[in-house]
Amino acid sequence: MNNKISIVIPCLNEEKYIAMCLDSLVIFDYDKLEIEILIVDGLSSDKTREIVRTYIEKYHFIKLLDNPNKIAPIAMNIGINMSKGKYIFIISAHAQYNTNYFTALRENIDKLDADCVGGVLITKVKNKNKKSSSIKEVLMHKFGVGNASFRVGTERIKPVDTVAFGCYRRSTFDKYGMFNEKLIRNQDIELNKRIVNAGGKIYLIPNVKCTYYARENFIELIKNQYKNGFWNILTAYYTKTLSALSLRHFIPLLFILSLLIPFIVSFFFPKVVWLAIFSLVNYFSLVIIISLRLKNSSNSLIYLIGSFLTLHFSYGIGSLMGIFTIIKKRIKGNDK
Repeated sequence: MNNKISIVIPCLNEEKYIAMCLDSLVIFDYDKLEIEILIVDGLSSDKTREIVRTYIEKYHFIKLLDNPNKIAPIAMNIGINMSKGKYIFIISAHAQYNTNYFTALRENIDKLDADCVGGVLITKVKNKNKKSSSIKEVLMHKFGVGNASFRVGTERIKPVDTVAFGCYRRSTFDKYGMFNEKLIRNQDIELNKRIVNAGGKIYLIPNVKCTYYARENFIELIKNQYKNGFWNILTAYYTKTLSALSLRHFIPLLFILSLLIPFIVSFFFPKVVWLAIFSLVNYFSLVIIISLRLKNSSNSLIYLIGSFLTLHFSYGIGSLMGIFTIIKKRIKGNDK
């Protein structure tokens, strides 16, 4: 288990992306005797498993494991427990990885004496059109996704509170614990924050990159961002602390509340509605200004504005529904 690396890929119904992901893995610059790729599949109902088996026939280091629970953190923990590597990567089937991704992160985790290291995530779309390109631009902008360094990039190696698709030491899981299996979303963010809050070290490596393929239409974006917002609240609830997340994760909720609370109060004090109008006008002004700056020949001003609105409102409403879900749980006396 000297320098062996284990690459764990939780997946479920990824027939559109799994081949592209695996194609980028089988050519990376590392001794193939020193790697294993563990695909932990939630019993996919599409062609994912069929595609994976064609790779298993060609490459001895690829294995398919079952995750009947279909929950991502359970898949991650299955992969970790079944892995043999000293270094463990938790990655996504929705991405492609540069040839130096794994080698460079493995070298840097030792050089920096870190508990986890990660690279910069470049957001792209598989099918390019004005709508999908507009969504991509929004998902790469600070006003869209906050100040997460792994999304917006950095010019130097820097300590961070979380990374995407990171490289962990096996000893990191022994020291700080495994992924929280109650969390359908945010399990990686919660673990990384747990590491940092306990004094561990996580670094972002700017010259190590992977390509993540974003949702390409508004329906997919709404579903994804609603769940992200919803699980932000439940993450805080299940972990019993706000330190599992960062302030940026709650900004869309605060925006929704800045509209909703004055509107409700205005039924008793009509003038208070101007606070909601002020918040909404300022928000729309920012969206229009930023969209005008992002406008180019590959996207559309209308789609850019629509992407910002879709992302922020679905995320914020998801968080609000998370609060209602917790209240409902408390009323019923169900904390599970």
